[in-house]
Order: sequence, then structure tokens, then C-alpha cells
Amino acid sequence: MKTLFDTVSRRCAMVVTKSYSTSFASATKMLAPSIRQDIYNIYGFVRLADEIVDSFHDYDKPVLFKRFEDNLENALIDKISLNPILNAFQETVHKYNIERHLIASFMKSMRLDLTKAEYLTDQEYKDYIYGSADVVGLMCLQVFVKGDRDKYETLKESAMSLGSAFQKVNFLRDLKDDFEGLNRTYFPNTNLNDLNEASKQEIINDIEQDFAKGLAGIEKLPIEAKFGVYTAYRYYKKLLVKLKSVPSAEIKNTRIRVPDYVKASLLARSYVKYRLNLI
Repeated sequence: MKTLFDTVSRRCAMVVTKSYSTSFASATKMLAPSIRQDIYNIYGFVRLADEIVDSFHDYDKPVLFKRFEDNLENALIDKISLNPILNAFQETVHKYNIERHLIASFMKSMRLDLTKAEYLTDQEYKDYIYGSADVVGLMCLQVFVKGDRDKYETLKESAMSLGSAFQKVNFLRDLKDDFEGLNRTYFPNTNLNDLNEASKQEIINDIEQDFAKGLAGIEKLPIEAKFGVYTAYRYYKKLLVKLKSVPSAEIKNTRIRVPDYVKASLLARSYVKYRLNLI
């Protein structure tokens, strides 16, 4: 029976989430059980695509990506895939009628990572952010609002801003790995060989604006999603605070992390604010 395979597929998506991102997994665990699995399913999909372009250096990545792309298309058409991650993802796509153009935009940005090493203009940067992060936020939002189109349209811009903020924090945190390991530069008009405080502050100001817009949307999320998304927001805000304290000359030579005890503290304080209806 396919029911057993679907159960195994969902577990695979959960294992991928917990294995690759303990922080995201912790925040997802704070979502209501009714929507938690679907967020695991979305994360499993985006993580697998990202791993192909970022990690599988000893293999023919364009071939692997094309194969993954074809399998994705077949999964969405057939409503089944022998790849358990894609099988779980297609289930969520069909359950919430996630728009195909969001998936296509995500795959477009991931495909760019196979060949594009530098983003020279603000528009190139914005387009990449939209495909790699904003649309993921929109896919999650469709789950959070459970198909309520009016609620989705109301929260759409803030969800995109929050996705952008998370991605830009990742870029700033991962400067060393992206620049030295993958030979990529995402921030336009920024010399990473000689990053100065003014350039760093400009990036941080941009992220903080995105966070402010994102928080406004978090406050309006359905109760099933609010605590989990707010937990992720607090974690990434803490990362940004730590990044702000690192001198620009050193930020490319280190990778900032939030210790587990700090994450636990953030979770506890977030829960108190949530229970007191302060978010």
C-alpha cells in the first residue's frame, strides 16, 4: 500500500530537516502538529536541491540537477515519486495548491548556483533572493494560512521580507564558505577581499529593514504558525547581532554560530512572549 511509503517519505523529510538544520528543526517543532509535517516536506525538498549545487563536488552536478528537476516534474504530475523527499513534497504541493511558479522560481535560482559566481547588479541579487528564499517563505505561508487566499495576499509581502532576511543573514554568516569554498559572491558592489565597515553596515541595514517588515507579518499569522515562525525570527536576529559585533576585516575569516544554550534561552523567552500574547 502506498500509505506506508507516504509515511516513510514524511519521516525522510523530517530526518533531512533535523540532520541539516537543528535550528530550523527546533523552530518547526514549535508549529502546530497540523502543519508541522508539511514544513518538513518543504524543507526536505529545498535542502536536497541546495545540496546538489553546493556539496556534491565529486560528481557531475549539472547532470544530477537535471535528473532531480525531471524527477520533480514527474512527481508533481504523477502525484508520486520513488524519491521519498520528492514524494513528501508533492503531497504538500497538492494538499495546499502551492503555485508552480514558486517552485519554478526556486529551481531557477538553484540552477544559477551551478554556473554563476558573482552578482553584479542589485536586480540580479534581488532576483536570486526571490527565487532562493522569498518563494520558500511563500510556500510555507500557503501552509500556514491553510488555503485562505485573502490571508495569503495580506501576509505575502511580509513573508517575502522574512525569507529575504533569513537568506541575507545566511550569506553574511557564510561569506567564508561561499567566497573561498564555492567561489561565489552574492552581495553586489561589494569587494569581499577588502570588506569595510561601511559596506558591512549597509548590508546589515538592509537586513534589519527586512526583519522589521517580516515581524509585522508574524504578528498576524494564524495561531498554529506564530510561535514557530517567531522562534526562527529570534534565532536569526540573534545571529545578526553577533555578526554586527564582528569587525568587517574578520567576518570573511570566521563563521558565526549561536550556541545551544543561547538557542534554549531564546526559545524560552519566545514562548513567554507568545503565551502572554505579546507577539
